[in-house]
Amino acid sequence: MQMGYFITFEGVEGCGKTTQIRLMEDQFLALGYDTVSTREPGGCPIADKIRTILLDAENRAMSPLAELMLYDAARAQHVSEIIAPALSSGKIVLCDRFCDATIAYQSFGRGLDRALIDGLNRLACQGVTPDLTVLIDCDPTIGLTRARSRIEACSGPREERFELEALAFHERVRNGYRQLAADAPERFIIVDGSQSIAELFSAISTQLVARIPESTHAVC
Repeated sequence: MQMGYFITFEGVEGCGKTTQIRLMEDQFLALGYDTVSTREPGGCPIADKIRTILLDAENRAMSPLAELMLYDAARAQHVSEIIAPALSSGKIVLCDRFCDATIAYQSFGRGLDRALIDGLNRLACQGVTPDLTVLIDCDPTIGLTRARSRIEACSGPREERFELEALAFHERVRNGYRQLAADAPERFIIVDGSQSIAELFSAISTQLVARIPESTHAVC
């Protein structure tokens, strides 16, 4: 049973999700909340191995269906090993991407059947659903510039398979996210990704802290 509070962060490449999750984790911990942050694809050893396959630019021949199934395989392990146990112990879980990303990228972006994706997501999630989703809405041209700069500055593996997609693909993904937010306004918080890191954090933290239920466990 989902007892903690599950917050996901979504948006196109380079929108600033990862930075904001780090800042929010620090904020929640400072406020006394037992908090963990994680990411998709990945978040645990098995899912991290799948992440390497999914984001490696050398795998651009991967079919959309294979891509979808790898994402949900990684998610099934991630939920089972990391997310569900943390929620069941009453923690706040902050996750960099979740099911909305699969819908935005593989349905709106790739054109795969939405019903197929929804079914696989339900199977992988095992009843776990976000309580709140932060959508950092960002112009893909801005986001891709940031993402490519980050990749060039990184000494590790070049996780750039999606950054090499055409701009039109990323525009479809952004429109997909906007549609998902419009369909579930009670769950989504939309913030302007063109703002500075500090401005974004102020906008996000104010809304998130106000939404945490009193029943969520705090560290004594």
